[in-house]
Amino acid sequence: MTPPPPPPALCPPLAPPGASFTPSTTAVGGNVFLTAAVGLLPLVAFFVLMGVFKVKTHWCALISLAASALIAVLVFGMPAPMAVLSGAQGLAMGFVPIIYIIIAAVWLYNLTETSGRSQDLKAVFNTIGRGDQRAQALIVAFCFCGLLEGLAGFGAPVAITGAMLVTLGLPPVRAAIATIVGNAINVGFGAMAIPVTTAASLGGAGPVEVAADMGRLTWILCLFIPALLLLILDGARGVRQLWPLALVAGGAAALGHFLTPGASYELTAVVASLLGLTACFVFLLVWTPATPEEHRTEVAAADRPDGGRVALALLPYVLVVVIIAVTKLWRIGADLSALLSGTDIKIRWPGVYGSLLNAEGRASASAVYTLQTLSNPGTWIFLTAAIVAVVYGLVSSGGRFPASVGAMFAVLPRTVHALRWSILTIATVMALAYVMNFSGQTTAVGAALATTGAAFAFLSPVLGWIGTAVAGSATSAGALFANLQATAAAGAHLDPRLLLAANTIGGGLGKIVSPQNLAIAATAVDAEGADAEILRRAAPFSIGLLLTLCALVLAASQGLLGPLVPVP
Repeated sequence: MTPPPPPPALCPPLAPPGASFTPSTTAVGGNVFLTAAVGLLPLVAFFVLMGVFKVKTHWCALISLAASALIAVLVFGMPAPMAVLSGAQGLAMGFVPIIYIIIAAVWLYNLTETSGRSQDLKAVFNTIGRGDQRAQALIVAFCFCGLLEGLAGFGAPVAITGAMLVTLGLPPVRAAIATIVGNAINVGFGAMAIPVTTAASLGGAGPVEVAADMGRLTWILCLFIPALLLLILDGARGVRQLWPLALVAGGAAALGHFLTPGASYELTAVVASLLGLTACFVFLLVWTPATPEEHRTEVAAADRPDGGRVALALLPYVLVVVIIAVTKLWRIGADLSALLSGTDIKIRWPGVYGSLLNAEGRASASAVYTLQTLSNPGTWIFLTAAIVAVVYGLVSSGGRFPASVGAMFAVLPRTVHALRWSILTIATVMALAYVMNFSGQTTAVGAALATTGAAFAFLSPVLGWIGTAVAGSATSAGALFANLQATAAAGAHLDPRLLLAANTIGGGLGKIVSPQNLAIAATAVDAEGADAEILRRAAPFSIGLLLTLCALVLAASQGLLGPLVPVP
């Protein structure tokens, strides 16, 4: 009698150094669900340590990174040197472009604070917002942040907008929450819609079609996100007193999300945010909100800036939008964006590229690190800050804001020193993301969810949410799960474009709870160590929006939304 085959090993044997490695979604006992549960442990550890035990964020990241590396080697069978080098690639990605952008953005903001020009900036927004701090914050967190997200992405919008909200007088934690919630809906279309292009390319669909499906869902969310921001800013009273402005802002942005993808999907967030900004400005010319005393902002007659001071107060933010817009949109005589991207340096990451294989046995393209120089938004934010430093150092506005060029440039090293712990946190979180991604820990979670058949339409956005929560990037979430979404769609007889759209939008909502994004927000508002409180208060908004999106995707997959989501 032939003896039965031995049961599968609970974990694969340790791989020899230098061996090739293909991530497995059934590494634990041959079971995708057990594998997914183990794969989630580092992320669970991070949030439990931070949210329950109040451990400092950089320690949470370091502990979770160590746990992820051990799981990668001992459970998923990844060669130990490859696990270390995968984390090193994540560190590199953390420093450039992400930390590079954050340092530039925070320096730009600190120039307005150090020079004293932030007082004039408050006066400008006081006029636009009719003396209502909540109206001012709504416009900045939803419209201006969306504009920056559409142009730059990669953390710059959160860093700049969060700092601006503190300048307007918001408490730091509230400013951080409003920023990350207001930013989320545009993340999928961020940085000239790179997440859309990535997901569509890897999922075998056209980016215009995927973006169009996204717009037919995001416009619905756009309608009530401004009301959520008012809830964050002033509770139910804020919604009751400012709902007309929220409706105007949301409606104008919704129109941009619905109509723009078919014309130029890369500009969706830019157009939608400009429409929202314009609509709010015009509406507040004819409508005055009822403002409680504690949210009323006033500027004494003697402190009201003239035209020149207004221009200088707005200079950092107008100039950064103009410069980044030129680098992304200039097409006269030459495609400037393509020329700048041509300076990127592609690095096949040592010890990972060629040894990390995909399911087809080919070298994984994820192991190629792109060193961005001139195409990096951070470069142009640094240029903006340098110009502003010179202008602020030379122009004192009649002696009201005395400064020197040297003093303005001295703000930069002080900024880097102030950000040191946040830099450690962000770099470590990116290392954690790469170890989890390359070892198959994140993919195993996706594979487990994809076993649900037709119900996967409801769960599809969750993949993007998880991917961005881990990696901090909707682009990375698309790279992780686009092919899986398309494959699951074919097996469940669902529209792959809809699931790719769901993955990308869900990625934006997952950025609300991403450890990297939390660290950026806390740093921008000068509330180091407040990540746990920001997470606790922001997570319900992220989860609520995610569940709403899941329901919308399920309804769209069954044709239940009717005229709300026209058939492409």
